[in-house]
Amino acid sequence: MGITYKQAWEKLAEYGQEHVLRYYEDLNEEEKQALLAQIESIDFSVTASCAHKEELAKKGRISPLKAMELPEITENREAYRKLGEEAIRAGKVGAVLLAGGMGTRLGSDAPKGVYNIGLTKEVYIFERLIVNLLEVVRETDAWIHLFVMTSDKNHEATVTFLTERHFFGYRSEYVHFFRQDMAPAADYNGKVYMESKYKISTSPNGNGGWYISMKSTGMSDIVREAGIEWLNIFAVDNVLQRIADPVFVGAVLHENCDVGAKVVRKNAPDEKVGVICLEDGRPSIVEYYELTEELMSARDEKGDPAYNFGVILNYLFRVSALDGLLRKKLPLHIVEKKIPYMDEQGNFVKPKEPNGYKFENLVLDMIHQLESCLPFEVVREKEFAPIKNPTGIDSVESARALLLQNGVEL
Repeated sequence: MGITYKQAWEKLAEYGQEHVLRYYEDLNEEEKQALLAQIESIDFSVTASCAHKEELAKKGRISPLKAMELPEITENREAYRKLGEEAIRAGKVGAVLLAGGMGTRLGSDAPKGVYNIGLTKEVYIFERLIVNLLEVVRETDAWIHLFVMTSDKNHEATVTFLTERHFFGYRSEYVHFFRQDMAPAADYNGKVYMESKYKISTSPNGNGGWYISMKSTGMSDIVREAGIEWLNIFAVDNVLQRIADPVFVGAVLHENCDVGAKVVRKNAPDEKVGVICLEDGRPSIVEYYELTEELMSARDEKGDPAYNFGVILNYLFRVSALDGLLRKKLPLHIVEKKIPYMDEQGNFVKPKEPNGYKFENLVLDMIHQLESCLPFEVVREKEFAPIKNPTGIDSVESARALLLQNGVEL
């Protein structure tokens, strides 16, 4: 049983959001139930942060974090590979695909993963990622549980697309879909917007919401029952990355870190990638727009840039450390956005300018809460082909060129 009208009212009143029930009596029974269920599922406490948002973005003291670089990895590759393969064969490694986004910037209304990047045949983003994971399955002769995080906006389309294509050869019993939790969208005073008389305006709760979403959808029960001790999370848009890479897994196990982060050497001091570092002595990531001139020009003992490694959103987390994070509150990020809403007259409005805030947790905050992180260098040309734009830098064009360079038929 869901919550009652009285319970919903009390929850909303606690956060000053009673206007959500303003049209309740106009709704039919189905709409009433939908609205009550949404009120029950949403954490309205995030809206209180609008009042002190300046305090949220403060950074501590930044210092360099040494990465495991290519020469060291090459020297120990076989030992790391053996360790990683053993963990995979024992069923201790799972993979989590963060696929809640849409292909809007690519000019598509479909989920980003269904975008076709082929030239002479159909080659989909999802397909490339699954083929990459299948390489490891064949290498280790062991199937790896693949958890696919979708969002309210793309869940059905994603499930249908992958099911109809038989998961591009991946065994269906090892594929699990779950929806990302949603956060409310609010005006500048913290009042949540309504999308319609029975629907609160929401958006996905950021890439740091993936594990709490696994917990709330029952996916962490599968993790526990399967004996998975490590989860490799990865972004949907990098079509060259190695997933559940045995050498990476083995290196993180060998170093006994809570999390491993695949990193690439930056191609320019101001490249738009988050930089791995220490913040007040704990692992952290500084976003490219937070890098000062001083940090960009800092040098290490070898004379190389001290903040030279960018993250590619491919991380290996220890599950027991993630369970510890669930007991903490992750920092909130407040992002100014254009939020479609229903006005006082009941009309649906699509604003041309930003009109409020969305609330997100980010993976970088999860990493900062952990004790230890291994930055693990990979060869940029072999593992980093992000697709963010139709043309230019980090685009469909640049990713195609890199895929062809790596012998992938398009």
